[in-house]
Amino acid sequence: MRVFPGLKSLSRAVHEEQEQEHEHEQEKNNAEKLTVWRKSLVMSCKGFTVIDCCGNLVYRVDNYIGRPNEVTLMDASGKSILTMFRRRRLGLLDGWFVYEGEVGNNIRTRSDFSKPSKSPIYRVKKHVNILHGNSNVLAYVFRGVSHSDKRCVAFTVEGSYAHRSCKVLDQCRRVVAEIKRKEANTKNVSFGIEIFQLVVHPGFDPAFAMGLVLLLDQMFS
Repeated sequence: MRVFPGLKSLSRAVHEEQEQEHEHEQEKNNAEKLTVWRKSLVMSCKGFTVIDCCGNLVYRVDNYIGRPNEVTLMDASGKSILTMFRRRRLGLLDGWFVYEGEVGNNIRTRSDFSKPSKSPIYRVKKHVNILHGNSNVLAYVFRGVSHSDKRCVAFTVEGSYAHRSCKVLDQCRRVVAEIKRKEANTKNVSFGIEIFQLVVHPGFDPAFAMGLVLLLDQMFS
């Protein structure tokens, strides 16, 4: 039986689309889903508590009060995973440097970048839409100590943190992590905005995804 070239192309396109949808569905099913509670487990402290789908404690943040210049993300045992420092530029927009582990006094300062010390792995800058631009963008993520050149953006955060509806997109506009409202199994029950869900897709660091949640909370709460 003769098959027309146009029909073969259409069949191939449909097959490729089905494969892409299947891969996307598999990736969605393999995503790590964390429940984030905007509350510290330590009495008289503010912070965050993060548990996995099995109810195990994964991350925690304690002594989170107001808008500090330093925020530390810890694992369940209290070991520092990420340390984030606020850096003000001429008193204008806040920028954050993200370091691995506990930094202590080894952090570089703006006036002392020549001396060897621990370098940041990411820099996060809040986006402010004054006259133009994408108003849906919340923040830009740069690798290391990059300049604020949008061509150097590693990730972009879009959506609304106030409504707990955000997406982290890579340079190819693929979603690598999401912040969502947590849905209750029982009708007429709402968790509000203090308890929400962090969905981390395969290949993206869950700890860094949670670090971005902390910075968004600092920027937009």
